[in-house]
This record gives sequence, C-alpha cells and structure tokens, in this order.
Amino acid sequence: MLKILTVVSLLAVSSALSAFPAQALETPPVKIVQKDTVSVISETASVVVASIPVTGTLPPVATGSAAAGPEAGGARGEALPESISQVDIPVADLWERVRAGLAMQESDDPLIRTHEATFAKRIEGLQNTLTRSRPYLFHIVEEVEKRGMPLEIALLPIIESSFNPQALSSAQAAGIWQFIPSTGRIYGLDQNHWYDGRRDIVAATKAALDHLQYLNRRFRDWELTLAAYNCGEGCVGRAMTKNRALGLPTHFSALSLPSETRHYVPKLLAVRNIIRAPEQFNLALETLPNKAYFRTVTLPRPLEARAAATLAGMNLDDFLDLNPGYRRKVIYSDTPSKLILPVGKVAVFNRNLAQNGHEATWLRQYFAQKGETLKQIAERFDVSLNWLRELNPAETGKKGQLKAATTMLVPAAKPPVALQQAAVAVPEVRPTASTRSSAKAKAPARRIHTVRKGDTLLALAERYNVAVADIKALNGKLRVLRPGAKLRIPVVNS
Repeated sequence: MLKILTVVSLLAVSSALSAFPAQALETPPVKIVQKDTVSVISETASVVVASIPVTGTLPPVATGSAAAGPEAGGARGEALPESISQVDIPVADLWERVRAGLAMQESDDPLIRTHEATFAKRIEGLQNTLTRSRPYLFHIVEEVEKRGMPLEIALLPIIESSFNPQALSSAQAAGIWQFIPSTGRIYGLDQNHWYDGRRDIVAATKAALDHLQYLNRRFRDWELTLAAYNCGEGCVGRAMTKNRALGLPTHFSALSLPSETRHYVPKLLAVRNIIRAPEQFNLALETLPNKAYFRTVTLPRPLEARAAATLAGMNLDDFLDLNPGYRRKVIYSDTPSKLILPVGKVAVFNRNLAQNGHEATWLRQYFAQKGETLKQIAERFDVSLNWLRELNPAETGKKGQLKAATTMLVPAAKPPVALQQAAVAVPEVRPTASTRSSAKAKAPARRIHTVRKGDTLLALAERYNVAVADIKALNGKLRVLRPGAKLRIPVVNS
C-alpha cells in the first residue's frame, strides 16, 4: 500500500509559511532524493507539499531546511504537520509494486552488463516473455511477498522458461519453474498420465518458493540460493568448501561454478535492472493491473476441458493456457481436481454449472480389464474411438486390445438401454427358417441406409418418417455422417 500525504487546505499551508523567517522563504525549492520515494514539491514555496513513498513506513515530513533529511539537519521521527493527513491507496501498476520490492544487493559483476546488452539487442524477445507473464505474475508476486522474499524471485521464470508453462528442457525439467521429475515429487508435485503438477501455475509456484526458502536457510545469501536452485545445493556446497580450504572468499562471484550457473544469477540481475529502468533499454513495459487475474475452483469430479471452457464462456486454447498442468484436455488429478479461471469468468462458470451441469457433463473412472478393446469400451459408453484415445492413456496390441488392466475416464452418465444392448457382442449366426420367423416377432424391423454426401439426421428422419432419436438409438452417438457409412433405420409399422 502507498502512504500518501494530502494538503487539507492551501490556506493552512499559507498560514504555516507566514510563520517562517524571511531567509527560509528565499531559499530555492527543495527536492528530496530518497530511494523508492516520489516527492511532490511546491512550485511557489520552498516546502514539501507531499512525500509519497512507494512502500514501507511513511517517513516524517519537515519544512524549511529540514526537508532535505538528516544530512541537512532534519530530524526523523517528528510528528506530521497538523494540516497534512494520511490516506492509504493501492498501487495501480503491478510493475511499480515489483520495483518497490527489488531487494537483492547491487553487484558490480561485469557479466550483469554483458547480459543487459544481450537483452537490449533482443528486446522484442523479452517483451514477448513479459506479455506471457501477465496472467501469472500477480499470483507469483503475492506469494513471494507473503514469504518476505525479494521480488527478484518473481522474475525468475523469465530466466528459467521465458514464462512458458509448456517449456521442457533436455533434462526433462518442465513448467515455468523448470522442475525435474524427482525434485517435483519431493515437493509434492504429482505427475501421471492426466496431470503434471510441474506445469500447474499455482502448485509449481508454491513448490518453487518452498525449495528456494529451504536453500536460503542453508546458504543465507540470495545469490548463492539462486545458484543452488540452478545447479543443486551439493554443487554450491562443494564449491564453498573448496574455497574455504584455500582461504578464499565464498561469495557467489568467487566460486568456481558451472558456466550455466555462473551466468544464471547475473542474467537475473540484468533483468532486474531492465525492469527497474525500462526506458533506458527501450523496453515498452505496459501497465499491468495490480489485481488478481485468476481464481481457483475446486471440482467434485473429473470434467472434460472442452466442457469446462464452454461452461466458463472461454475459448479452449485460452482455458488450457491457464490450466497447463492437465495433459490430456481433461480436468483430473489424484487430488481434488482444481481449475483456474479468470476472475471475471468464475461467476459465469458457477452459474452455468448450476443450470447445465447435469450428469452427462461429468466424467468417472472405469476400470478396464486386460483384453478389452478400445472399440468395445467406446461403444459401451457411447463415445467415439478418437475421444476415448484423446482422454485416456492406453497401451494396446495390434488388434486394439488392452495389454494390462487400465483406469480410464468415461462419461459419468449411463448410455441408453438400447445402446447397451447394441454394444453386447453377439456371435454371428446364419439364420434358419425357424429363426427368421422368431426374429420377426422379437427384433424391431429396420433397414440399412448408405450415407451420401449432404445427408443429415434430420433429413433422413423426415425421409423415413422416424424420429432422430430413433436413429441415434440404433446407431449410437453420431457426431459426423461420413459418406459410405451404413446406418440402421427403424421401420415404422403401418
């Protein structure tokens, strides 16, 4: 929060000025130079009208020669003038909040200048990275601040992954924080066929900050902490032990570290310097609202991503950008399934879910047995084979049979009775005279229609004087009518 001082009355200021000695009024206007502070100076008098610190406790304001601070003889801790009051207002731009929280020590490492120049030459690349960060950055800044960490940490995904949740390194490190599988599991990031917590923005951010805090408790220095995040705590620990044995210093720049790590920290500090003064590097840093971009919604059961996006009134690609942890376009994990939605879409999602979230919307587990075929399962649950494959991992043999028992996701709603009966495998029997007569009595009459280009279910229903639902009941869910396909059409008894 900003602490802002406002003048209650210009008359009160004029009255205060009249009490000063003549030489005080003749002094030139005073400008306070103080880190993280914007000072507003009166154009017509040598007094500070308002001092606006970006963050922290409001410093005292003195008038006359004391306004220049301790160096000019001003005393800190004096009471505020009665004519000035304090009002709390939020910082409007998240980048200002980030700048106020940049707290790592300054460094004269020449590699910082090298990386500043490199970023300046490729400023469009950095601009694109910062654009990708916009949906995620507020959440990360909030979490970093809660832990009392320097806000340089919030910029770390710029170096790690260019804020790309789908980033995957040659070492199989994934997500914006680039966790390798083993470290991810240590910090509770589940990884299975449907979900990879390393790519989950909320879960991976928590894990990364937990890991960084653990490293910082050991090394007590943020440069060493970041080096250990890159190459491992053992790597940094061994380098420090070697230097101690040689009587050498153990700060970051003095250590013998892998080349990537040696450049890692200076690269982050170069980005920090660019964010702090973007105009010096020709970076057009657009204002970023200092407010939450997304909220988390917990689901009682698995849900197909397409359905979730529709319920939220979102484009599927935009929805998946916010939920990159889900690998197969289905919201499902071993823990309660959570999805991330823009703040403005949460109410829309909840309302549509309440109105349209019938049983068919949800998914459930199906424990498929070894030897079952995907085709059989698709028919049993009234879904296409492509749909089943897209949502489920499955190893199959040449004939499509499962090589092992497998947990699969299928629609929660039961298929129609007619479809269940149609899905039962019945051995083909050559009809006899006796079976033909009994079949006429038991089985509903039907005819076969060969689909032609331009056919629709409605047109076929009108042509054969039947209901669309009757055609679907005999043929399963028909998403596309493909020319040449055979459709069973019920015959209406005259």
